[in-house]
Amino acid sequence: MLLRRVVDHLEEWLIATLIAGATGLIFVSVVHRYGTGLSIDLSKWAAAHGLMTLAAIEKSIFLWFSSWDLSWSQELCIIMFVWMAKFGAAYGVRTGVHVGVDVVLNNLNTPSRRRVILFGLLCGAFFTFVVGSFGARFVGHMFATGQRSNDLEAPMWIVYLAIPLGSWLMCTRFLQVAWAFRRTGELPHTDESHVEGIEPVDEQALGAGTAPIAVAHVGGGAR
Repeated sequence: MLLRRVVDHLEEWLIATLIAGATGLIFVSVVHRYGTGLSIDLSKWAAAHGLMTLAAIEKSIFLWFSSWDLSWSQELCIIMFVWMAKFGAAYGVRTGVHVGVDVVLNNLNTPSRRRVILFGLLCGAFFTFVVGSFGARFVGHMFATGQRSNDLEAPMWIVYLAIPLGSWLMCTRFLQVAWAFRRTGELPHTDESHVEGIEPVDEQALGAGTAPIAVAHVGGGAR
């Protein structure tokens, strides 16, 4: 379905954008923090040793770093990671990357195994639907009260909107996986050894097509 492909791509792009944005923001914050301290320390050291030109340069760097206002960066990173976690959990259900204990399932016969797996998937869908519903009520309460965050002064209902949206998306993924498993009997899984963009190598074909390497010995021919 076209709608499903669009939602899948939006989910992936949202997660990738949040990861990249949070990583970049953390990097800038670390550079700002250590750059401010190191520049003023180096400026004092240079002034104490009579290196006035270097001291002036480092002081200018310190004043430049000090002009940055990144007091909001930590709060924004937390919000971005919350959104990333909620939508990343839904992505994990779709791709089968969540860790599960299947030692009991593997010892069941096929009909019992199918019923237990379907029951577990439906329980996951029910749980995430309930969490999303309670989250929607909480978002409505935040919207009515008009609360805002401390540093960004962002509306808190937008911040907490990740709970119902991410939970309902995760519920949808559980239902999709359950429906596909009922029809095909297969669950999504991820091969940790697979690298995107690299075709797998058939080791048997590779071994069969490799000619023995001739080894030359001193005083004799190749063997």
